[in-house]
Amino acid sequence: MKLRYERKYLVPNHLLNDLRSAIKPFVRPDIYAASVDDHPHYTVRSIYFDSIHRHAVFEKIEGLRDRKKLRIRGYDTRKADSLVFTEIKRKISNRICKNRAPFLYSDIERVLETGHYEPYLLKNNPITRDDASRFLYNKKRFHMEPVNLIVYNREPYHGIFSSDTRITFDKDIRSRIYPQISELFENVDFVYPWAGHFIMEIKYYEAPMPSWAKSIVWEFDLKAEALSKYVEGFKCHPLAY
Repeated sequence: MKLRYERKYLVPNHLLNDLRSAIKPFVRPDIYAASVDDHPHYTVRSIYFDSIHRHAVFEKIEGLRDRKKLRIRGYDTRKADSLVFTEIKRKISNRICKNRAPFLYSDIERVLETGHYEPYLLKNNPITRDDASRFLYNKKRFHMEPVNLIVYNREPYHGIFSSDTRITFDKDIRSRIYPQISELFENVDFVYPWAGHFIMEIKYYEAPMPSWAKSIVWEFDLKAEALSKYVEGFKCHPLAY
């Protein structure tokens, strides 16, 4: 299980083009992303799970160094063969790792209801079987339910000189609480926790952060923040609690 560093910066929208220009000599567009207005793009859709007591919310607010979040993640718009992933995102001290297993969206409700995952698991191997079973164990053990649908438009880049480095611009971040799994691809009733801003993430595996990325952070006077799309998306709903 590979651990990575993940630094997040909340940036006003008016700096987007300047940041694009600043990173251009050091990155290439993600080859798996479609091009929209000459920039790489895909839409990320995640339904986050939490316990009835909202442990994931309060663990984040209290600043626990080791914590985890469960989510179902899909991309773009729904198709007949749309894939989704069960994910556990773990924070271990100041680093991040994920357990991730792929399913067809058409099968995922059945998997969550029955707990039987092997007949539906895509890329069935020991790692994905373990990742799927971990997700379902945590969901059942802690009585976790869908709490927040988070959707955003991601603009992704990879480093040229350090290929493991990624920079992403997450734009139009929006939230809808208490969704059904069947609503993962819907586009209504959202609120915007960071209106007028986007989140820049810098992800890398070997410390320190690449010097070119660090210089861009300094140039724009950006401050790393412990930003959680799930928690802020939950808190911005007046009836969340």
